[in-house]
Amino acid sequence: MAIQLIRFRGVPDDEAEEIRALLTEQSIDFYETPAGHWGISMPSLWLNDESQLLQANTLIDNYQQQRLLNAQNSYQQQKQAGNHKTLFDSLLENPIRFIVYFMLVIAIVYFSIKPFMALG
Repeated sequence: MAIQLIRFRGVPDDEAEEIRALLTEQSIDFYETPAGHWGISMPSLWLNDESQLLQANTLIDNYQQQRLLNAQNSYQQQKQAGNHKTLFDSLLENPIRFIVYFMLVIAIVYFSIKPFMALG
């Protein structure tokens, strides 16, 4: 009986491709269900053989731990080199977008609490 191994909702394409390659490399038999045309379904990887579940989970856990360490090391290298992007950098890069988003937040908060302020 097939068993769901991993859900791909929100998973970057490069990570999904590397997981597929890892499972194929280790001769683990799987199939994939896509998100569908409208993205409503849950994209997932399924194992055909339930006996391979422990091996597949171990491979994916090790891969994700290594990916986390690589991302942390990359961030630390960028931070030490002074190349990491901060919130202030994003603000300076596109100040109009920041102002528009800020005004939208203020409008939403205002219209959310206005009815309660009228009660008092």
